[in-house]
Amino acid sequence: MIRALVLLLALAGCVDKAQDGGPEGKPLGDADRAACLAQGGTVGRGGLFPDELCFRPMPDAGKACTRAGDCEGQCMADTMTCSKVTPVFGCYEFMDEQGQKSAICVD
Repeated sequence: MIRALVLLLALAGCVDKAQDGGPEGKPLGDADRAACLAQGGTVGRGGLFPDELCFRPMPDAGKACTRAGDCEGQCMADTMTCSKVTPVFGCYEFMDEQGQKSAICVD
């Protein structure tokens, strides 16, 4: 019982808190937030890191594509269209520069 308590306390010290923002993460700075919003972006959190990010809309969102070079963002393999925003998080398939399907997980 005592060993379990000591182990639990030791593990509790291993919890990583985000820098300058506690568990919620670091907010986007005022200038970066303003620039993001001015470009039509949205501020939010994505991936494993709790810091705020700018999710920028892609000007060619929804355009048909067959390879990476067709898009400013990602050429999404499931729809064969350019991604709506950048960055893109999670596991997904995209078309590489040669038009081959590739898979990636971004967190």
